[in-house]
Amino acid sequence: MRVLGIDPGLTRCGVGVVEGVAGRPLTMIGVGVVRTPADAELGDRLVAVERGIEQWLDEHSPGFVAVERVFAQHNVRTVMGTAQASAVAMLCAARRGIPVALHTPSEVKAAVTGSGRADKAQVGAMVTRLLRLDAPPRPADAADALALAICHIWRAPAQNRLQQAVAAHRAPGTHRAAAPSRTPGVPRTPGSTRTPGSTRTPGPSGATGSSSASGAPRTSKGRTA
Repeated sequence: MRVLGIDPGLTRCGVGVVEGVAGRPLTMIGVGVVRTPADAELGDRLVAVERGIEQWLDEHSPGFVAVERVFAQHNVRTVMGTAQASAVAMLCAARRGIPVALHTPSEVKAAVTGSGRADKAQVGAMVTRLLRLDAPPRPADAADALALAICHIWRAPAQNRLQQAVAAHRAPGTHRAAAPSRTPGVPRTPGSTRTPGSTRTPGPSGATGSSSASGAPRTSKGRTA
């Protein structure tokens, strides 16, 4: 499995490619940052992000793209820029038919370090160890992109099994277990059971009584049926 991790941003968009499968050593294929000038027009910056991501897709041909899910922050301007860069990344992948997965920062930190509250230094250190690098990638956006790719490789098998289970549950022809069927014409009487083969016969005053399974009539007190 080859995954392109993308840490979206307008000024610095981290990109990193990791190859491998869950449970085995992973290999870094490439890492870098797509940069845009802060004083350029927004449209030009988004075009620059698109071109940079397209180059990475052309060069490395990943089978999956993992993008950091945008979450709310106090700085609305930063959130908007991150969301716009994230949309460009997803567009580039979707245009080529490459599956896209979104992972929250907490999911990535928990997958790589074991703690959803790890800081960037801890993430960089674990990425360095897991990929057997000489030093943590710089800037931190590049290390975050590699962490996204690692997170997806490790989480993908479980996510696939969950999706398959949901799809099987929703597939036509699958129904819940049916309740025990009732014999037509036999009413349910609370607290009583009926002997199979018995019939109900009128009693002396129009009330109903039951005959035995052998068919012999029952007698009432002082009177033969």
